[in-house]
Amino acid sequence: MSKAEFALGSLGGAVLILIFIWIAVALYLAYTKMDVMLEHLKNSSAVKALAFYRQLGVWGHLKLIGEIAALVTSPGKSIKSGRLSAQDIDNFPPSLKNKLVLLRRSVFVLVSLLFLVGGIGKIAGWM
Repeated sequence: MSKAEFALGSLGGAVLILIFIWIAVALYLAYTKMDVMLEHLKNSSAVKALAFYRQLGVWGHLKLIGEIAALVTSPGKSIKSGRLSAQDIDNFPPSLKNKLVLLRRSVFVLVSLLFLVGGIGKIAGWM
């Protein structure tokens, strides 16, 4: 095993560990702050339609936190279509909104890094 293979493998392993940490943080927010999120988004039909995911266990909580993070991160299209209340977004707690935005953006970075590391390994012929 060359130094480059070891370095790329270590980077891939670090990205996987960060993804598991991301899942743990998302589940922590889902189980501790879900009542607050649903209370602040109670006038939005999109959130009311997604609320049933709460009874589907861990995967349901991950899906729900992901959808709420998507709505809070880029609410423009949902507000225009009437699925999301602008008043709900304005009244949403800023600290929780920042956490959801960071959660949403970080998952895109982590998944992109994972594909990048895998692609480099594939191109180099290590896989």
